[in-house]
Amino acid sequence: MSGSTAPTGPSRIPLLRQIREDLDAVVTRDPSRPRRRDALLHAPWHGLTLHRVAHRLHVRGHRLAAGLLTLLGRLLSGMEIHPGARIGRRAFIDHGFGVVIGETARVGDDVTLYHGVTLGSRGWSHTGRADARRHPVVGNDVLIGVGASVLGPVTIADGSRIRAHSLILKDLPAPGRTSRIPTIRPLSTTSNTTRKYGSP
Repeated sequence: MSGSTAPTGPSRIPLLRQIREDLDAVVTRDPSRPRRRDALLHAPWHGLTLHRVAHRLHVRGHRLAAGLLTLLGRLLSGMEIHPGARIGRRAFIDHGFGVVIGETARVGDDVTLYHGVTLGSRGWSHTGRADARRHPVVGNDVLIGVGASVLGPVTIADGSRIRAHSLILKDLPAPGRTSRIPTIRPLSTTSNTTRKYGSP
């Protein structure tokens, strides 16, 4: 990653400390949750907390228990985060519904994700190597807007800002260029059916 180090994952600090940091991130970044007791009702925080526990179980080989916690997190928050994914400190997921984070994704510290974000792969096929990276590495202090998709083993540099509904298929070096897909495709004035068969 240009000018940064790769995310080291959540096992560096105690679990309860990490969960408290996530809660404080909600208070800091969500104006509708100005106090910790308000942040306790933030559904994405529940899903992220369950992921923190599931990840630790996953890396210790307790795959069934991790999978059950992941399923519970999906039901509570609408997010699907694979227990193998590594998410750094002070993560904030706003609204959360529709967020998908794949197994080999690595997310740095102080990252903000909005609803509908996908950190996914480009296909279901395997390369033959168990440790092959199929998902993105996201640097520190990155913001990813609503509905954006970052697909494949790409690297997003620290401090990048990815616009809503963007599609990222290549590495994104600083200062944060984006490849954007149009949100609405222009409609032709005459459809193929009308041209072929005439107006109804």
